[in-house]
Amino acid sequence: MLEVARIRGGNPIKGSLRASGSKNSALPILAAALLTHETVTLHNVPNLSDVRFMVEILKHQGAKIENPKKGTWTITAEEITHRTPYDLVRKMRASVCLLGALVGRLRQAEMALPGGCIIGIRPIDLHLKGLETLNCIVEVESGVIKVNAEQARGENVFMGGPMGSTVTGTANIIMAATLTPGLTRIESAALEPEISDLCSLLNKMGAKISGHGTPLITIEGVEKLHGCEHTIISDRIETGTYLVAAAITGGDLTVTHCNPQHLTAFLEKLKEVGVNIETSEDTIRAFGQPTQAVEIITEPYPGFPTDLQAQFMALQLKVPGRSTFTEKIYPSRFMHAAELQRMGAEIAIEGSTAAVYGDRPLSGAPVMASDLRASAALILAALAATGETWVQRLYHLDRGYEQFEERLRNLGADIERLPSSAMPKGFAEE
Repeated sequence: MLEVARIRGGNPIKGSLRASGSKNSALPILAAALLTHETVTLHNVPNLSDVRFMVEILKHQGAKIENPKKGTWTITAEEITHRTPYDLVRKMRASVCLLGALVGRLRQAEMALPGGCIIGIRPIDLHLKGLETLNCIVEVESGVIKVNAEQARGENVFMGGPMGSTVTGTANIIMAATLTPGLTRIESAALEPEISDLCSLLNKMGAKISGHGTPLITIEGVEKLHGCEHTIISDRIETGTYLVAAAITGGDLTVTHCNPQHLTAFLEKLKEVGVNIETSEDTIRAFGQPTQAVEIITEPYPGFPTDLQAQFMALQLKVPGRSTFTEKIYPSRFMHAAELQRMGAEIAIEGSTAAVYGDRPLSGAPVMASDLRASAALILAALAATGETWVQRLYHLDRGYEQFEERLRNLGADIERLPSSAMPKGFAEE
């Protein structure tokens, strides 16, 4: 059943919220559990549709998985298969991170190209080139990736691409290299905290990885890995989204159990636009409203994250003047702009840059989410708009936000999830 969010704007977001576990950390870490036949116990796992999809894929591979309590999963992969069919991986692109785990554990993998991936446009080509550098035989035929790693050995692998380092590509090569003989050096490795979290897990399992958090990661191959217990880091993108919710409504929100150091560039931009920010070791408080236009350029970590670009664009709709957003990661990532315009926003797009002319009246309207972060941005704009907004295609939201509308409601928002049939006549998509 299709669902929608109905939002009535005008209420400030106030209170305290605990950050969830990181989706972008949980997915490769779940895949990494396949690297050992022993049990891996994970804590702080977010309850998201993408996580549930990954769990289903791991079960198909042969893993035994239990969920003894909220946020905790145990994975035991005694015997697993190297084949992963399209009907499973089509649900999310991040399923490609299974490739490195299967190559590392079984020395072979056969996987359908994940849904939406196009060789040469999506950076999956860097994953495959990296495996080839490790002396794997890689073939792509009829939409299926086949990897033979019987002769794999440690090498120097370059993971840089035209849009910067690839995060899932770096994760794949790390997982493949942990059980590959010899020394592997990953040059131009992704710097993201989620990569460091994966390496932390693997080192607990017996891997020998150093340099994570820097552009040069070194992996000394070992013969086998063992089980461990690991707590996943907090989700920096979720944290940033809630901080924008407070700022766009003139509220006052404290996010706990988070890591401010993972959001340095984002928090600096919030300060630049006039939002008050206070931090401690594991909390961030945002209060006050934005007053200044700003220039945003998305970059690989530790730069401003592309996954917070849409949300920050919604925030700048409230600010007088011209703000610009330049996308250096996904140059065409502005599909949310057209829907924001339906609410009264004035946005002009030229190439990989969007100009936002703020302080225009925002009014509620029926809008449609095109992707995960766009859905969040539309809800944020609706919180600040007058009248009633209906956001369609909420399944995008559920990929990366746990109980988003319920948690916003607990912080003061007038928002509820309804069946699409509840929309006014003529609004709902067919």
